Amino acid sequence: MIETQAVIIGAGPVGLFQVFELGLLGIRAHVIEALEQPGGQCSELYPDKPIYDIPAAPAIGAQELTDRLLEQIAPFEPTFHFGETVLDLQRQPDNRFKLTTSRGQAFLTDSVIIAAGVGAFQPVRLKVASIERHLNEQLFYRVKDKQLHKGKDIVILGGGDSALDWALDLQGIANSVILIHRSEQFRAAPDSVAKMHALCEQQEMQFVQGQVSDFAEDGEGQLSEIKVTGSDGVTRRIPLDQLLVFFGLSPKLGPIEHWGLDFHRKQIQVDTEKFQTSVPGIYAVGDINWYPGKKKLILSGFHEAALAAFAIKAQLEPEKKVHLQYTTTSPIMHERLQVDNPYDDVA
Repeated sequence: MIETQAVIIGAGPVGLFQVFELGLLGIRAHVIEALEQPGGQCSELYPDKPIYDIPAAPAIGAQELTDRLLEQIAPFEPTFHFGETVLDLQRQPDNRFKLTTSRGQAFLTDSVIIAAGVGAFQPVRLKVASIERHLNEQLFYRVKDKQLHKGKDIVILGGGDSALDWALDLQGIANSVILIHRSEQFRAAPDSVAKMHALCEQQEMQFVQGQVSDFAEDGEGQLSEIKVTGSDGVTRRIPLDQLLVFFGLSPKLGPIEHWGLDFHRKQIQVDTEKFQTSVPGIYAVGDINWYPGKKKLILSGFHEAALAAFAIKAQLEPEKKVHLQYTTTSPIMHERLQVDNPYDDVA
């Protein structure tokens, strides 16, 4: 049993910033994340894609934003639990919460902050029998390192932004790129679709309409080709080195639905003073929450995390007034941030 003051569910940008805001108030947190790495949906879907609405960063990649947040929270030494989901949450007689994860780890905590984005999510899988045995060797559902695909003959499946973005990005790195989608109607940005068609006309990549129906292996058991059935009923054999699948993510609230919280269309209802849910001691920040006027922006989630942190501090120490201290001038803040400030010694 791990005993702690705060457990954050979700390690996306808002969950990471929640660590920071709690840390400024002297509260250390444990962070539980269903994925195997921090960054949430941003890092999973578009690590290199620029984000333009983060204050003071005219353009910043999703992975870079995650890396900077990790650097920012380093002084507060959060404990991460990756590859775990919270299966059960129960209020205890002393008003704390007991959480149990998919790996059997139990937590006893005063407060719970749900920063799970749209919930725990997994890539939508390619439904072709036995092809999963090539997972993370020749079959990929995300791009972790572009250099892994350098000089390879790549086939990309999908018709959304992720599929088009990676097809365009890897086109200059891979030996060849073939994009396969079930129709000529794409869910991606029109500009990306236009660029893809232009590259096809220049014979720098290919587009094939159809769906993967089977695959073949070489004598060493390596994935050597896929079979694609088109709308004309003809099955074509396409040789490849690697297969990248971008069918999107399947978000699931999972056990959160059974924790007695009030919902609004699959989002957790919160107040706008504390960002507390209908259950005292449980808070929700980021895309997973709802209140009148809610906007699903990282910027909004950062604001919510700040107010939630002050509410949690007040919950933990109800007999004390929580004073607002500025990181620019407060010696306490500088000590917690482990920084030196020339004004600290000024009377």
